[in-house]
Amino acid sequence: MRITGKMPCEACKHKCDLYDAFRSYGKAFPESSIIRAGFRKHEMICRQGDSVSHAIYLTSGTAKLYIEGINGHNIILYLMRPPAYIGLLSFFESIHYTYSVTAIEDAQVCMVKLDLLKELYLGNHEVLLRLNRAFGKSVALIMKKIICLNQKNIRGRIAESLLSLASFYGTDSFRLPVTRKELGEMSAISEENTVRLLTELRKEGIISVQGRDVRIIDNPLLSKISELG
Repeated sequence: MRITGKMPCEACKHKCDLYDAFRSYGKAFPESSIIRAGFRKHEMICRQGDSVSHAIYLTSGTAKLYIEGINGHNIILYLMRPPAYIGLLSFFESIHYTYSVTAIEDAQVCMVKLDLLKELYLGNHEVLLRLNRAFGKSVALIMKKIICLNQKNIRGRIAESLLSLASFYGTDSFRLPVTRKELGEMSAISEENTVRLLTELRKEGIISVQGRDVRIIDNPLLSKISELG
């Protein structure tokens, strides 16, 4: 992590809910409560088990939220990109992070003192609603992942991961933001099985894979594979 130069919140393209809340009261945002930091690709933004001290707001880049398992067997729960809060699941119920977040490309964050966020959460109805919506979205993504991993076979799981990436980028043609190993971690599949399944789907004409460039050719069929698991 490297502390970056001060940019006034007024000049930031990614206005967070806290900034809007202060503006609605006609108050200046307390810049002294903000730490702006940059993270390089593969650098950890927060680590499972570390103490939670700040609300972290992703303003640029992409990151993965995952559970660190035994012997390096991790499970990626979902990817995130701006605007996104990192650590919402740990703000009020746990003093420690129950997961890790790592940048998968260079990323910028704003870190806001947790006490300030809690104060606004409890005292500002609009902030409460917005954070609850963000919290609900995180929970929904995790519940969907649990159902996928519990009920689908490996072919159905890799299909769902590819469809999730297509939805994440809003197109059936995208560049994989993760390695084959990480794609396997999104599906709870070994790297070897991930490579084999991608090859099978390519040979069946369902997807096209050239290096890290992926194109879903037959979205209805891939969706059916995901659905039937």
